[in-house]
Amino acid sequence: MSIEQEQEFDYRNISNAEIKAKWGLPDDIDPNEVEIEKINPANNDWFGKNLDPIVFKRLREESPVHYTEDSQVGPYWSIAKYEDVKAIDMDHKRFSSDIMNGGIRLGGQPMSEPPDAIFHLPMFIMQDQPKHTGQRKTVAPMFTPAHLANFDDLIRRRTRKVLDDLPHDETFNWVDKVSIELTSRMLATLFDVPQEDRLKLIHWSDTVERISDPAFFDTPEEGFQELWKCFEYFNGIWEQRKADGGEGNDLISMLARGEDTKNMTPNEFLGNVILLIVAGNDTTRNSMSAGIKAFNKYPEELEKVKSNKELIGNMVSEIIRWQSPVGHMARTAMEDVEIGGKLIKKWDKVAIWYTSANRDHDKFLDPDRLNIEREDARQHISFGFGIHRCLGNRLADLQLKILWEEILERFSFIEVDGDTQYLNSSFIRGITELPVRVHPK
Repeated sequence: MSIEQEQEFDYRNISNAEIKAKWGLPDDIDPNEVEIEKINPANNDWFGKNLDPIVFKRLREESPVHYTEDSQVGPYWSIAKYEDVKAIDMDHKRFSSDIMNGGIRLGGQPMSEPPDAIFHLPMFIMQDQPKHTGQRKTVAPMFTPAHLANFDDLIRRRTRKVLDDLPHDETFNWVDKVSIELTSRMLATLFDVPQEDRLKLIHWSDTVERISDPAFFDTPEEGFQELWKCFEYFNGIWEQRKADGGEGNDLISMLARGEDTKNMTPNEFLGNVILLIVAGNDTTRNSMSAGIKAFNKYPEELEKVKSNKELIGNMVSEIIRWQSPVGHMARTAMEDVEIGGKLIKKWDKVAIWYTSANRDHDKFLDPDRLNIEREDARQHISFGFGIHRCLGNRLADLQLKILWEEILERFSFIEVDGDTQYLNSSFIRGITELPVRVHPK
């Protein structure tokens, strides 16, 4: 299908309730009983019901290069095996991330010109070379090992304060009290905005994943309108820091002085700010919650790290692999490509499933199990590969490492005390509620 034949998805002509009514999965759905040809891996309900591991196990075994013809995001391919996901992620010439070619989200389509401004939010993760590299380099100094060392004491002080303030005699939501609290404080620091505004950043990050959820917005357009409030908040900060010459060491100042970013349009500025907010929030936040969940399922692994604190670094990588907080990225084929005996045609949409690759038994031994001594845990694909590999991966590792060092100093066990609630999203594999009780040492 050519660009001229592609029809843009008109967010204004369909409600989220209509999408849910047509594509929502029944409560008693069994992914093992769905015909493999009819499985739509990107249906958000698989993730909201925590059934996605079963779906992707079937794909890896029965249809590792899988075509979904009819879905809420249109036709697309799913890539389920580790080596195939990695190869596509590194092949940025044949598989485009550019927003004009459809971007990194399923449902995006090639465009001959940008659509209505409200829906068009370019960001460097949705750009191909050379523009991608120039904008990425602008903010890269924030995440060098030398610069991150400046945050070590700050992160530790905050982590200690948050953990010391936790109630010891009642059940509470770990996501709200710890995961969101720590990531939001770090985000406010990275952008150099007041700490009292930190939950606004979390709200805009959450909005990205709730745009199509009828529980939050009637239409995707309402969600995009909410995202533009983020622009209203940051625009004055952006203009002031440009006037100051971008002399600060925060992300907005870096964008203000960068040759490749200082003249961005409002859409591009908002797109890159949203990218940095989401990237700084979701991976770390959901891994912080997943670790607690994992050790309740595999308490013997917790005993290992209690006996040998040197395992913490590898443990963090294993938790990130086990959770896979980014479910997938999408690409657009720029030429006909054969993978696994299947022909992916030019302009086809392709989902590379990180969450599936990280559970591939051909790569990881006993992949569904948490094993903090796993020798190849650091080879997880949660941060991606190639030119789009997550810039903030070292910061995420640092925050998680410090969190677990401080947890192990204070608590003998953190008990899950209620039902876990999962994010209804195939893009971010998240945990929204994790009721726990802490047991001090």
